[in-house]
Amino acid sequence: MKTMDFRSLVPEAQEDLRKKAVKAVQNGMTQIEAARVFGVTRQAVGAWMESYATGGWTALKARPRGRPRTGGSLEPWQAGQVVRSIEDRCPEQLKLPFYLWTREAVGRLIEQRFGVALSVWTVGRYLARWGFSPQKPTRRAREQDPAAVAAWLQQEYPRIRAAAKRAGALIYWGDEMGLRSDHTTGRSFGRIGFTPVVLGTGRRFGCNMISVITNRGQMAFMVFKQRFTAEVFLQFLRRLLKQHRGRGPLYLIIDRHPVHVSRRVTGWVQARSTRLKVFFLPGYSPELNPDELLNQDVKSNAVGRRRAADQTGLLVSVRGYLRSTQRQPFIVQRYFNESHVRYAAV
Repeated sequence: MKTMDFRSLVPEAQEDLRKKAVKAVQNGMTQIEAARVFGVTRQAVGAWMESYATGGWTALKARPRGRPRTGGSLEPWQAGQVVRSIEDRCPEQLKLPFYLWTREAVGRLIEQRFGVALSVWTVGRYLARWGFSPQKPTRRAREQDPAAVAAWLQQEYPRIRAAAKRAGALIYWGDEMGLRSDHTTGRSFGRIGFTPVVLGTGRRFGCNMISVITNRGQMAFMVFKQRFTAEVFLQFLRRLLKQHRGRGPLYLIIDRHPVHVSRRVTGWVQARSTRLKVFFLPGYSPELNPDELLNQDVKSNAVGRRRAADQTGLLVSVRGYLRSTQRQPFIVQRYFNESHVRYAAV
């Protein structure tokens, strides 16, 4: 007799078949004969007999199919509260012993708030259903003033943009950063259990750069070895004004770096107020500056993915990458597509 697919039967029919096969063996039928009569394998009959020997008839009862639900589920209103907590708060703000929103952290929040214990896999499915995915978080300083950021986005920058339009001025966004030879980004394939090794010199060296960009794709930069000082910044501004000569005034938006607000720089800028106006971003808000996207690009592609042997090589690599980007305005314009700086794209 051909064996059937026992899994295709409903749970009640499976239970009935198990009990009939066990009773037949108890009445003298061999396991091979019972398997042939009931259309199952001999191994299945043997397993049923073992289950009966250890647990009796209860061990042969039908069990519910599907993934076991040991912790319950969430009501729609409960799910809504969890989603709002994840979007509006960090775990530590809710007195949870976590720094990031992981599946474990969300599970702990659900258990504390609603008394529902869920496995990490169930929490993961909930998060996917709610539109969340694991992502590398961006850093935001605790000292940032949300009211100042809102005022910048809703009042100050629109006022600057309107003034620039009336004056026929071009708005530049500027920033400076340091670059180090030991910066590494990205991943490399390697054998499981053996971390890939990146060869590089044991001597650390670096350089600095300052740059400005516009939403039209213009870019100017300066790469230098020395420390960033008021004299270095003024040297860059002189070059920028010379390059911009005859094309109307220039509006520059930068952060409040000590050099930017120094007495020497402030006096120099005020003496040239008809050609240059400087505006300052809210404190601790680098995400509002589109030029930060250029900085990330340079760190990732001009430094992190290439290995300079010495400081000269690092300078050549950074300058070459910046010149290449400068010749492709559409790349610079794409920086303004990032959600945090899209307000500056117009």
